[in-house]
Amino acid sequence: MTTRPISADSATLPDERWDNPARGSIRFRTLISAPATPSDSLVCGVALMAPGETFALHSHPQPEVYFGLEGEGEVMIDGVAHRLAPGVALYIPGGALHGVPRVETALKWFYTFAADSFDDISYRFPDEAPDESRDQT
Repeated sequence: MTTRPISADSATLPDERWDNPARGSIRFRTLISAPATPSDSLVCGVALMAPGETFALHSHPQPEVYFGLEGEGEVMIDGVAHRLAPGVALYIPGGALHGVPRVETALKWFYTFAADSFDDISYRFPDEAPDESRDQT
Protein backbone atom coordinates (compact mmCIF):
# COMPACT_ATOMS: atom_id res chain seq x y z
CA MET A 1 0.00 0.00 0.00
CA THR A 2 2.83 2.39 0.76
CA THR A 3 6.46 2.58 -0.24
CA ARG A 4 7.35 5.55 1.91
CA PRO A 5 8.22 5.87 5.60
CA ILE A 6 5.49 6.64 8.12
CA SER A 7 6.04 8.47 11.38
CA ALA A 8 3.65 8.17 14.33
CA ASP A 9 4.15 9.89 17.69
CA SER A 10 2.38 8.01 20.49
CA ALA A 11 2.37 11.18 22.62
CA THR A 12 0.00 12.85 20.14
CA LEU A 13 -2.44 9.94 19.76
CA PRO A 14 -5.57 9.50 21.86
CA ASP A 15 -6.00 6.59 24.26
CA GLU A 16 -8.34 3.92 22.94
CA ARG A 17 -10.14 1.30 25.01
CA TRP A 18 -12.86 -1.27 24.56
CA ASP A 19 -16.42 -0.42 25.60
CA ASN A 20 -16.95 -3.85 27.17
CA PRO A 21 -15.50 -4.08 30.72
CA ALA A 22 -15.18 -7.89 30.26
CA ARG A 23 -12.11 -7.06 28.14
CA GLY A 24 -10.42 -5.16 30.94
CA SER A 25 -9.46 -1.58 31.56
CA ILE A 26 -6.35 -1.53 29.34
CA ARG A 27 -5.71 1.51 27.17
CA PHE A 28 -3.83 1.48 23.88
CA ARG A 29 -2.62 3.82 21.16
CA THR A 30 -2.54 2.44 17.65
CA LEU A 31 0.58 3.67 15.84
CA ILE A 32 0.51 1.86 12.51
CA SER A 33 -2.65 0.32 11.06
CA ALA A 34 -4.57 0.70 7.82
CA PRO A 35 -6.70 2.61 7.06
CA ALA A 36 -5.51 5.19 9.62
CA THR A 37 -2.02 4.98 8.13
CA PRO A 38 -1.13 4.24 4.50
CA SER A 39 0.41 0.89 5.42
CA ASP A 40 -0.05 -2.84 5.10
CA SER A 41 1.37 -6.06 6.55
CA LEU A 42 2.02 -4.62 10.01
CA VAL A 43 -0.01 -3.34 12.95
CA CYS A 44 1.65 -1.87 16.00
CA GLY A 45 0.91 0.30 18.95
CA VAL A 46 1.55 0.98 22.60
CA ALA A 47 -0.47 -0.55 25.44
CA LEU A 48 -0.81 1.25 28.77
CA MET A 49 -2.02 0.03 32.14
CA ALA A 50 -2.24 1.96 35.42
CA PRO A 51 -2.02 0.26 38.82
CA GLY A 52 -5.09 -1.93 39.38
CA GLU A 53 -6.02 -2.11 35.69
CA THR A 54 -6.59 -5.40 33.86
CA PHE A 55 -6.34 -6.92 30.37
CA ALA A 56 -8.60 -9.97 30.26
CA LEU A 57 -7.38 -13.32 28.99
CA HIS A 58 -8.00 -13.56 25.26
CA SER A 59 -6.72 -15.10 22.06
CA HIS A 60 -6.49 -14.28 18.37
CA PRO A 61 -5.21 -16.30 15.41
CA GLN A 62 -2.29 -13.95 14.72
CA PRO A 63 0.99 -14.25 16.65
CA GLU A 64 1.93 -11.12 18.57
CA VAL A 65 5.05 -9.62 20.12
CA TYR A 66 5.12 -7.52 23.29
CA PHE A 67 8.20 -5.42 24.09
CA GLY A 68 8.38 -3.85 27.56
CA LEU A 69 8.90 -0.08 27.68
CA GLU A 70 8.10 1.00 31.25
CA GLY A 71 7.16 -0.69 34.52
CA GLU A 72 6.99 -4.37 35.26
CA GLY A 73 4.21 -6.93 35.25
CA GLU A 74 3.23 -10.50 34.48
CA VAL A 75 1.69 -11.62 31.22
CA MET A 76 -0.11 -14.93 31.40
CA ILE A 77 0.41 -17.04 28.26
CA ASP A 78 -1.38 -20.39 28.19
CA GLY A 79 -1.42 -20.52 31.99
CA VAL A 80 2.25 -19.61 32.50
CA ALA A 81 3.34 -16.25 33.94
CA HIS A 82 5.99 -14.37 31.95
CA ARG A 83 7.76 -11.24 33.21
CA LEU A 84 7.34 -8.13 31.07
CA ALA A 85 9.71 -5.25 31.84
CA PRO A 86 11.78 -2.69 29.90
CA GLY A 87 13.88 -4.47 27.30
CA VAL A 88 11.99 -7.78 27.59
CA ALA A 89 10.32 -9.17 24.44
CA LEU A 90 7.58 -11.80 24.58
CA TYR A 91 6.51 -13.80 21.54
CA ILE A 92 2.89 -14.89 21.87
CA PRO A 93 1.95 -17.68 19.45
CA GLY A 94 -1.25 -17.36 17.46
CA GLY A 95 -4.17 -18.91 19.33
CA ALA A 96 -2.44 -18.70 22.74
CA LEU A 97 -4.66 -17.59 25.61
CA HIS A 98 -2.96 -14.55 27.11
CA GLY A 99 -3.55 -11.38 29.09
CA VAL A 100 -2.45 -9.29 32.04
CA PRO A 101 -4.75 -10.11 34.95
CA ARG A 102 -3.77 -7.04 37.02
CA VAL A 103 -0.82 -4.70 37.42
CA GLU A 104 0.47 -3.27 40.67
CA THR A 105 2.57 -0.55 39.02
CA ALA A 106 2.12 1.33 35.74
CA LEU A 107 3.03 -0.83 32.75
CA LYS A 108 3.66 0.21 29.15
CA TRP A 109 4.63 -1.98 26.20
CA PHE A 110 4.92 -1.93 22.43
CA TYR A 111 2.90 -4.58 20.56
CA THR A 112 2.90 -5.71 16.96
CA PHE A 113 1.04 -8.11 14.67
CA ALA A 114 1.65 -9.21 11.08
CA ALA A 115 -1.68 -7.90 9.75
CA ASP A 116 -2.86 -5.05 7.56
CA SER A 117 -5.23 -3.49 10.08
CA PHE A 118 -6.08 -3.67 13.78
CA ASP A 119 -9.61 -4.49 12.58
CA ASP A 120 -8.20 -7.74 11.10
CA ILE A 121 -7.30 -9.05 14.59
CA SER A 122 -10.12 -11.40 15.64
CA TYR A 123 -10.06 -11.11 19.42
CA ARG A 124 -11.77 -13.85 21.44
CA PHE A 125 -12.45 -13.19 25.12
CA PRO A 126 -13.73 -16.36 26.83
CA ASP A 127 -15.61 -14.37 29.50
CA GLU A 128 -17.35 -12.15 26.97
CA ALA A 129 -20.91 -12.91 25.90
CA PRO A 130 -21.09 -14.31 22.32
CA ASP A 131 -23.02 -11.31 20.96
CA GLU A 132 -20.26 -9.00 22.22
CA SER A 133 -17.38 -10.75 20.43
CA ARG A 134 -17.01 -8.02 17.79
CA ASP A 135 -14.19 -5.60 18.58
CA GLN A 136 -15.34 -2.35 20.15
CA THR A 137 -12.91 0.54 20.26
